[in-house]
Amino acid sequence: MSPSSITIDRHISPDETGDAVKLEIVRAMTAMPKMLSPKWLYDDRGSELFDQITRLVEYYPTEAERSILNEHAAEIAAITNATTVIELGSGTSDKTRTLLDAFWKNEQLELFVPFDVSDQTLVDAAEMLAERYPGLDVHAVVGDFNRHLPQIPKEGHRLVAFLGSTIGNFHVEERRAFLGALGDTLEEGEWLLLGLDLMKEVPRIIDAYHDASGVSEAFALNVINVLNREFDGNLPIDQFCHVPYWDPVEERVDSRLRVTMPMFGRFEALDLDVAFNEGEELRIEVSSKFRDEKIETELADAGFAIEQFWKADGPTEDSPPDFGVILARRV
Repeated sequence: MSPSSITIDRHISPDETGDAVKLEIVRAMTAMPKMLSPKWLYDDRGSELFDQITRLVEYYPTEAERSILNEHAAEIAAITNATTVIELGSGTSDKTRTLLDAFWKNEQLELFVPFDVSDQTLVDAAEMLAERYPGLDVHAVVGDFNRHLPQIPKEGHRLVAFLGSTIGNFHVEERRAFLGALGDTLEEGEWLLLGLDLMKEVPRIIDAYHDASGVSEAFALNVINVLNREFDGNLPIDQFCHVPYWDPVEERVDSRLRVTMPMFGRFEALDLDVAFNEGEELRIEVSSKFRDEKIETELADAGFAIEQFWKADGPTEDSPPDFGVILARRV
């Protein structure tokens, strides 16, 4: 068997601090309320912390999704007959190995495309996958969902995997735009595998974002380190605390960093002074929860037809399902 090949396309440079990015941060830190894109959570350290979160007992989505993939991976490979698997937000690609194993066993997988914003995490994952699947071509893409979907390789018959309920991190209009762009990127007959957190009891949802060991808080606070490093800032991280707020109207967790006292800071690279009032919050991420009819409508609007919708059981017989995985075909 020929050795694996690794290709890495970088559409985000490690020191990307151009005018557009600087303007984004200035707007975010001077708005009311202050609000960051969740992409700033996922530097190399943030990716490491999130990987730890997925292994916490409180964080049910990872095991629930894994149980679905363990049960249905061979079926997914057979239904899609895909030769190229693309994983958006791949991170360490840990959650995808069950899926890749099924495709590899069928001797149908030719190309794997991990797509992520974190450069080093992506490089490490690509090297690991090339070793695990000798002969598999790995074409990694360092990019941003909102800008670089058209850069996804077009080789083979493609399945895009978007797992971990990352789809919930988009606001409603952003989510519709993303699904529309993904629909435009795929050809008729190609596939989307979508993991999504389902609506259930609110305390169970909140616990997944507020673990007893404090990893979720460390993950959230790391965004302050990222901003300070990238923009020569001095925001005091010890004056922020992590607050996961449940929005009952939008049915989502709104993750925020709240300042515990009046606070002032500066970003030298932006020539920007920043002030927070006591109790003011910096919004860093939303995590929407889904009902069947909502996601079915949004997928149909983007040009996808649902082929299968598998669900993982909740903790008791009377509990609603915890998590879902949808296999949808581009029509």
